[in-house]
Amino acid sequence: MTSAGAGDWIETWLSRPRFEVYLRAANQDRALAVRLYEWNTAVSAAFHHDLSHLEVALRNTYDRALGHAVEAGKPHWVFQATVIFPTRWQKAANGTRYDVNETSRRLLAEAIKNATPKVKHPCGSEKRPSPSPGKVIAELSFGFWRYLSARRHHDPLWIPYLHLAFRAGTDRRDVDRHVERLHRLRNRVAHHEPLLAVDLRGHWEDVRSLALLISPQVAAYITANSPCSRLLATRPC
Repeated sequence: MTSAGAGDWIETWLSRPRFEVYLRAANQDRALAVRLYEWNTAVSAAFHHDLSHLEVALRNTYDRALGHAVEAGKPHWVFQATVIFPTRWQKAANGTRYDVNETSRRLLAEAIKNATPKVKHPCGSEKRPSPSPGKVIAELSFGFWRYLSARRHHDPLWIPYLHLAFRAGTDRRDVDRHVERLHRLRNRVAHHEPLLAVDLRGHWEDVRSLALLISPQVAAYITANSPCSRLLATRPC
């Protein structure tokens, strides 16, 4: 785009504060700022592509691992929130007591509700049959899976079950470090935020490293089909 084409309509489109981020990065060159914005959009889409593959792999490997937490013949773990995430009280720094598993149970309940289809009967009543476990899992946000590697789950969940989701010998802290960084990146991508000051190469390594802990085949597939490497080398300035 030429400078003539980068008129004031861009601020109307993007908002002045938003475009100013790119203007500063482009040393007030409006045409270059627009190219930076397009590059940012392309990189965001590339990471969304890779993160979607990684999230599916993460939730499925966690699903298999948590399957060991329930007895054979019992309902799937997503329907046993109080078994997997029982009430556990802890004291905050300000002295307030809180249940560390309340959010996990709430997210599971919301996912079950959202996954449950509504079926209308001729008489006008509605019956809500139980959803499949797969539908519930698909409704759970990345944030739900992200916090399974938190320190509070180390003894009750990681040691007996969750470590099975990863390569033998994987340290929970390594998983948590990668997934915490990727969770923040995913939120920025989802909200179309600027990535100009973000360590994108480091995040690309997070993607590959976490994928490798889950499955070498998944890691190889993501690496072979990712647009990230090419785009990270093409930043306009």
